Amino acid sequence: MRQPGPRATREELTPPPPHVVAKHLAAVRQRIETCGRDPARVTIVAVTKGFSHAAVAAAVAAGITDIGENYADELLQKASALSATLEGVTDPRWHYLGAIQRRRVKDLAPVVHCWQTVSRVAEGETIAGRAGTAEVMVEVETTGQPGRNGCPPSATPELVGVLRDLGLAVRGLMTMGPPGPPELSREAFRTTARLAAELGLPELSMGMSGDLEVALEEGATIVRVGRALFGERSRRAS
Repeated sequence: MRQPGPRATREELTPPPPHVVAKHLAAVRQRIETCGRDPARVTIVAVTKGFSHAAVAAAVAAGITDIGENYADELLQKASALSATLEGVTDPRWHYLGAIQRRRVKDLAPVVHCWQTVSRVAEGETIAGRAGTAEVMVEVETTGQPGRNGCPPSATPELVGVLRDLGLAVRGLMTMGPPGPPELSREAFRTTARLAAELGLPELSMGMSGDLEVALEEGATIVRVGRALFGERSRRAS
């Protein structure tokens, strides 16, 4: 059962109309194919952060089944709004992409399908207590930049083992590259892919609008795309 979310408090941007989002999605799939990958075998998570719930509706109408959100309030509000406006449409799979606040897990647990950013045992324990065998991914932090969420590569195998012991379905690893040109992300992606292979994990959530190609070249099976679908978040979409 869904839990209704609170009303969003930050100003939300208006996304492009559905036909434009569909056109942008086709371009993203073409980028995937150009990298020599089968678009049907790469999951596109539409990141609607900062946009109104119309972005979710547009993504669903374009055929996207996976939606990503960074903030608990936005995810809950959009899930509730989508349910009210698109009756009869299959619910998307919601991916939580923000740093996990344990106090919000109880609100998110009925809605979130995949927790992509687990980086500590305590987070896994809270999710397991609220969502049983939930699907999770471990976020790996390879850049060494201060303030970044994620588990160090050296500690990742132990965390994966603990999460499995808790009964959680550990699907794979997630990571973010450093800011700057896309090529700077290659080492982070390569390190994470190597770890996933060693741990027998099938999914790799790597790459966003700017470094999509590098991520795919290094084995990404999930890409998190916002700007390439909906445009810049620094201005209202026209």
